[in-house]
Amino acid sequence: MSDVVETKSALKKKAKEEEKARKKAEKGAKAKEAEQAREAAEGPDYAAAHYGKLPLHQSQSRPNRKRTDIATLSAKNDSEHVLLRARIQTSRLQSSKMAFLSLRQRTDTIQAMLAVNDKQVSKQMVKWVAGLSDESIVLVHGTVVKSPESIKSCSIDDVEIHVSELWLVAGVEGRLPFSLEDASRSETAPEVEGQFSRVLLDTRLNNRIVDLRTQTNQAIFKLQHAIGDLFRDYLNNNGFVEIHSPKLQGAATESGASVFKVGYFKGNAFLAQSPQLAKQMAIAADFERVYEIGPVFRAEDSNTHRHLTEFIGLDLEMTIEEHYHEVKDLLDGMFKTIFKGLKESYAKEIAVVGKQFEAEEFKWREETLTLTFREAVDLLVEDGVDRENLNDINTENEKRLGRLVKAKYDTDYFIIDKFPLELRPFYTMPDPNDPTLTNSYDFFMRGEEILSGAQRIHDPEFLCQQMQAKGVDPESMKGYIDGFRMGCPPHGGGGIGLERVLMLFLKLNNIRRASLFPRDPKRLEP
Repeated sequence: MSDVVETKSALKKKAKEEEKARKKAEKGAKAKEAEQAREAAEGPDYAAAHYGKLPLHQSQSRPNRKRTDIATLSAKNDSEHVLLRARIQTSRLQSSKMAFLSLRQRTDTIQAMLAVNDKQVSKQMVKWVAGLSDESIVLVHGTVVKSPESIKSCSIDDVEIHVSELWLVAGVEGRLPFSLEDASRSETAPEVEGQFSRVLLDTRLNNRIVDLRTQTNQAIFKLQHAIGDLFRDYLNNNGFVEIHSPKLQGAATESGASVFKVGYFKGNAFLAQSPQLAKQMAIAADFERVYEIGPVFRAEDSNTHRHLTEFIGLDLEMTIEEHYHEVKDLLDGMFKTIFKGLKESYAKEIAVVGKQFEAEEFKWREETLTLTFREAVDLLVEDGVDRENLNDINTENEKRLGRLVKAKYDTDYFIIDKFPLELRPFYTMPDPNDPTLTNSYDFFMRGEEILSGAQRIHDPEFLCQQMQAKGVDPESMKGYIDGFRMGCPPHGGGGIGLERVLMLFLKLNNIRRASLFPRDPKRLEP
């Protein structure tokens, strides 16, 4: 009996499914007929030669047609014909006869319009273009037309492009992980349910290629490039030579605690914590003044807003004629040149970033504030910090000191000099009058350290003594010490974290935003 019931149930289910499939097929057939009728009513597509998907680009030809950068367009280009490649940031079908696009190149956007006419733009073309996915790459032919009113949604606000041809260069497969509109919203904007989604940092980093397309990120990394350029130019103009040191080393640079060990044939090697030793050896080789821009590796399990396991170091070393403050002053002049260069030449990019990461403008003084370590401690004690907790100034107290300095001296940039010997590496020269202190300094931006530097020990015997005092076996660094045995001039220098400078100048609040593809204890991809 149960078998008969099951058979009836199965037959009923099958009949239902067949009826459902029949209705679906009928609906599809009707839709197809309607589409064909619509196409027949519209007539032949006279614009078919003006749009579509381009064949795969294999460098088939080189006609040398002039391409236009969106950033160069303004009202003075009114009526000019242009050819440009861009991404579709957004599209909007106004009607069956008109569509609007927002086209983007790096940090710039411009409005484009397609309107049906009897020669070049058909209804079919408008429909096809409006159906292209956001972030598609297109080749656009059109005419620049002065806009009667400001186009507030685009960075180029006084003109738009009236499109005559549009070709798809590269489409988007599947759905984007998030919209660039959501990824570009102000960090302080309140999230309204149903209106937009806040894109979390991890989501951004997991989909970094899409994230990097935002105008904010385009500006951030143009500014990163600028810092490197300004650093290089300043030092080149001051008699420095750029060097490139190896990142594989036979011994740890400073201590074994924070180095990455890698297999090296039948033994082990270490990834360089800094180019410190190579810089000093270059000074011993009479290079006089050297700098390097390159990767630095730190095997520190620090999951904070300001630490990376790999970052870009801006390092320099120079001979000293009379006093280590020659180095400190040169570094100070370099930073002020960088700050001034960013403010004067990259105001547009700073403003773009400021729309998403709102921050007070970075301030510095012409005469840089310099405190000794003891004076910095005194400031903190006056503010209620227990002196017994200030043998070292930790991250929390660094930030507190930054706030105190800003309130008292109205500057985001300052220097602390004369650090205690116990806080510095073995190669740091002690103070001549107080052996518990050193000829060393740190530079700060918005209450966070961005540079650590000092006069180095250039006497081999004294260097060995200091190494032993710090628990480092001189035999493990024999090649380094031998360089000083052949005579080395007094010298000093410093190391800067590029991403940290960028983060603090723009107040990005997390160093990962200032790194193209960040590496931290939990991230090795992408």
